[in-house]
Amino acid sequence: MDLARQALAAAREQARARGQGPGGKKRQSQPRLRSGARADGRDPMPLMAALDRLRTERGWEMPIAVAGVMERWAEIVGPEIAAHCEPEKYEDRELSVRCDSSAWAAQLKLLAPQLVATLNKELGQGTVRLIQVQGPGGRPRRYGPLRAPGSTGTGDDRY
Repeated sequence: MDLARQALAAAREQARARGQGPGGKKRQSQPRLRSGARADGRDPMPLMAALDRLRTERGWEMPIAVAGVMERWAEIVGPEIAAHCEPEKYEDRELSVRCDSSAWAAQLKLLAPQLVATLNKELGQGTVRLIQVQGPGGRPRRYGPLRAPGSTGTGDDRY
């Protein structure tokens, strides 16, 4: 009986040395990282190709395109509109634009469908769904020396 166990142990040892598992099957070795003649994902690449790949993998294409439009606003809408209206923010496919007068805000509201079409042509279809036009902001509140922080003026004394 001991002789059979010794023979079995010796056979198992020889199989391990040859890379075979129990039953005469070869064990699958772990894939090794090695370089070869063909290109793979670990090869060096040009900087612009690496940046394009990173932008695509991370989903940064739309924010980068929108940032480009914010910079090229005068080219896209024309110098006359750009002199009176400027983009403020882009969220949820809506572009918020502030105008320096209510007349320009009304004019931009009329031109909004054409601007959406132009922006989508520049950025890709469906990038801008709506242009939110805002008129000029009011004057900033002035707080006098007797005004409490956070008060709204004459309605504070009501309960």
